[in-house]
Amino acid sequence: MFFYSRLLHVQTASCNYKGAEITYQLAIDILDKLQKASETTNFAGLFAEFSALHFSRSDYNEAYKWSTEALRHVDTELPTKVTVDVLRHGAKACVVKRDFKKAGLLARQAVNLSKDAFNSEHTKYADALVDYGFYLLNFDSVQQSVLAYETALDIRREIFGKINLHVAIAHEDLAYALYVHEYSSGRFLKAREHAEKAIEIMSRLLPENHLMLASVKRVKALILEEIALDTVHNNARMADLLRNAEDLHLSALKLATATFGEKNVQTAKHFGNLGRLYQSMKRFQDAEAMHLRAIAVKEELLGPEDYEVGLSVGHLASLYNYHMKKFRKAEQLYLRSIAISLKLFGEGYSGLEYDYRGLVHVYHALDDVDKVAEYTYLLNNWKLHREFNAHLVAPPTGLSEEPLQIEQIKAQFFDLCDTVS
Repeated sequence: MFFYSRLLHVQTASCNYKGAEITYQLAIDILDKLQKASETTNFAGLFAEFSALHFSRSDYNEAYKWSTEALRHVDTELPTKVTVDVLRHGAKACVVKRDFKKAGLLARQAVNLSKDAFNSEHTKYADALVDYGFYLLNFDSVQQSVLAYETALDIRREIFGKINLHVAIAHEDLAYALYVHEYSSGRFLKAREHAEKAIEIMSRLLPENHLMLASVKRVKALILEEIALDTVHNNARMADLLRNAEDLHLSALKLATATFGEKNVQTAKHFGNLGRLYQSMKRFQDAEAMHLRAIAVKEELLGPEDYEVGLSVGHLASLYNYHMKKFRKAEQLYLRSIAISLKLFGEGYSGLEYDYRGLVHVYHALDDVDKVAEYTYLLNNWKLHREFNAHLVAPPTGLSEEPLQIEQIKAQFFDLCDTVS
């Protein structure tokens, strides 16, 4: 089974999903036979690889199921590297299920354990930091996420050198975190540099149609779009950047569709990104069609109240509000997006700013003075909440607490499961 675990790890990491599915089914068959024979071997590491495979294919329910199963089986007899991987994969699965209490517990303990067992210059510590950065980014602690990704990139570059896929992925992760972090400032040059470095490395090491390039092309396209809108005042130059972004998005969509088909979260993200781009290019009918496709796929796969659905709903609201003048439709979509954000993140969530501002604009257009006052008040309260809490979050790389014992981690995790249920 160790062979299957290692093979599955390599196949998943290299996006060889056809091979990974064969390995997964073979491992499941053997696992079933071993369990019927009352074999007591610990399969926590294998279950973690099952979770990683499903996560990478955006099958989040299965990813969560297998990561939880891995955590049930982890014990003090396992190698520390395996335990760290179980915690890491569990954290990521909890993030996409928007279960942030459990995600934070597992992500922090993965960082603490890897640093304590190895050192702060070890590749396993860098892996844990990358997944902690993923948790922080999704939990709206964007600045702290950037710090985690920067540290992970430095460690990987020191270990592997500059031309390495682990380093390229770290560049991509940092590029996206910087893009999110600087979204309101318009300073995207560092984000662009890291995205282009990731593409340069991957292009040297991978076939031109490799799925890894789809992800980083998407990131670069997002960055180019914002540079075009925020910093370029030459219309010809702006149009050139937007066309470049479209080429990247279409290339990424083609790769994702060939691998996953249309009904996949990753493919839906590409639809949504094209919708936003076409809005910037003033191709409003195309933008609306793409946003509606993204929403339909995300709702079918994730449910109507998922973060990804709220994101696409907010983007469609913006299109209706600022460009298509469909104010009543925009109003309902903004209210839906706000409800999702408040439920998942609370009243200090950064994305609420755009929805509140959007509703103020909608109600100005509708001459609804009372609603303008209501949402202006909520927007101002949101600003105060953000300012008050800005200094309360400690940098993620400053984690210094002793790692909990694995039984303590399991007890806390499953207590949280019982609380939710």
